[in-house]
Amino acid sequence: MSAAEAVLQGTGEPVLSVQRLVKRFGGLTAVNEVSLEVEHGEILGLVGPNGAGKSVLINLVAGIYPPSSGTIRLGGRDISRAPSYARARLGIGRTYQNIRLLRRMTVLENVLAAAREHALHPLRAAFARPGRSDVAGALALLDQVHLAEKADHLSGSLAYGEARRLEIVRALMGRPSLLLLDEPAAGMNEEETAELARTVRFCRSRVDAVVIVEHDMAFMQDLSDRMVVMDVGSKIAEGLPRAVLADRRVIEAYLGVEEEGDD
Repeated sequence: MSAAEAVLQGTGEPVLSVQRLVKRFGGLTAVNEVSLEVEHGEILGLVGPNGAGKSVLINLVAGIYPPSSGTIRLGGRDISRAPSYARARLGIGRTYQNIRLLRRMTVLENVLAAAREHALHPLRAAFARPGRSDVAGALALLDQVHLAEKADHLSGSLAYGEARRLEIVRALMGRPSLLLLDEPAAGMNEEETAELARTVRFCRSRVDAVVIVEHDMAFMQDLSDRMVVMDVGSKIAEGLPRAVLADRRVIEAYLGVEEEGDD
């Protein structure tokens, strides 16, 4: 049993629970008393205008920043002060706003570099050849996102949408329980966005839950089971996508004006 499976097995807890989370950078409060939960099997959309604190919240969950106060629990286990590498071993996988591939390595090598053996035993893995099961698993994941035919291509040669999908596959190779996707659709055209949506739906079968930060509201409305909306560091709405997007506070946050007819 992996560490991630051990954290979640039989707990009856949400995959992720964030309670009254605060992050201050000097005099700036980037995340202000935010609480949310992510349930098993759920795709949660985290949305809001620029500067809302969405990516800071993701970085708090991943362990890039320590919280100023509040708690973060993964499957009921308090990870609020755990370093980022420990959180990865416990089952948090992620992608970043800026694509971070090993551009001089092949597509397959990029995926194999993220195998759980590398995370748990990096020195041993550095001197060992990939096992057949790892190679087969990596190729199977690449096939699911239509990249298997480019397994031996350098990752730096991929088109933008392909590189984004490769990043997600690499995160999946570590067998996470929680997958965090930070603005994966940014800069994509319509065809690339549709392919990305298929990839994210595939992720649901491989992880316990997915959290997506994104600005493309049509993409998020179609993909998310629930949405959490942030503005100026605070949570202002939460619920089913259609209801959330009709919320007066959300409309005002995005448009910057009050609804017509309000005093």
